[in-house]
Amino acid sequence: MKLSTSDLDVLTDLAISAATDAGAMVAASRPIEVEHKAGADSLASQVVTEIDRRSEDIILDILRPTLDRFELGLLTEEQDDDGGRLVADNFWCIDPLDGTLPFIEGVPGYAVSIALVDRSGAPLIGVVFDPVESTVMHAIAGGGIVRNGQPWSIESSSDRLSEAGSGQDVLSVFADRSFLDWPDHDVIVEALGRIAGERGLAGLEFHTSGAAVMNACGVLGAAPACYFKYPKTAGGGCLWDYAATTCLFNEAGFVASDIHGNPLELNRADSTFMNHRGVLFATDNELALRLQELYLSVRGN
Repeated sequence: MKLSTSDLDVLTDLAISAATDAGAMVAASRPIEVEHKAGADSLASQVVTEIDRRSEDIILDILRPTLDRFELGLLTEEQDDDGGRLVADNFWCIDPLDGTLPFIEGVPGYAVSIALVDRSGAPLIGVVFDPVESTVMHAIAGGGIVRNGQPWSIESSSDRLSEAGSGQDVLSVFADRSFLDWPDHDVIVEALGRIAGERGLAGLEFHTSGAAVMNACGVLGAAPACYFKYPKTAGGGCLWDYAATTCLFNEAGFVASDIHGNPLELNRADSTFMNHRGVLFATDNELALRLQELYLSVRGN
């Protein structure tokens, strides 16, 4: 089913309502019991709580009627992939609580994330709710980016660097906490420092406490900034970790790609994991190119 502009408006409003209701519940909750998923490759991807499932229930109560009405598929983290996303023209891609680990620890870095993605893998709608700040960010393809109901005018890297005395004198690097254990961590940090110096920046500022969704959202407000994950053989984040924020980045005019600069495969048929080509979010093309070069120099593939 081809969606009209009015269809997308209706679906966006519903997604915002679903994310906001679920996020309000998350904000008012603390985990009582923590479970561990089988087959996950890191602590962050292993943990799950009853709050994850309650958030998903709230979201689906609002969005499930749209499946038939708009002929949509459904992919959500806490349910098995039924393959409907590969048949439907468009599908919901839902992470009811990204960042369960920081949520359990009681630190910022978790969010509710909802996207509508077409069968080719292009995000049409992206909605993120930050329960810590009670902030909702959303975008519709071709419609710009909105924060708390108002158009969000995000400064680019060049804008920030040209502002005398702005205090924006560092390269902000957002990374999953697993980055601290990468075998080439020190080499990468040294190279990032050189990139910052070449851009006239005083140094680096690392943010490693958040999960994928809020890491990407952090980049949006911290230009010059980046968030990246190198390819690996297992794990590496899933479609629902990046679908909504890719829409936000597209509408902000920033870079959301794999580590080689190609569009993210947000509806890959063989897996829901994104480990095969990595991910890269950056506030300008020049920074993205330097990070791609850094990957090739370190990993060489």
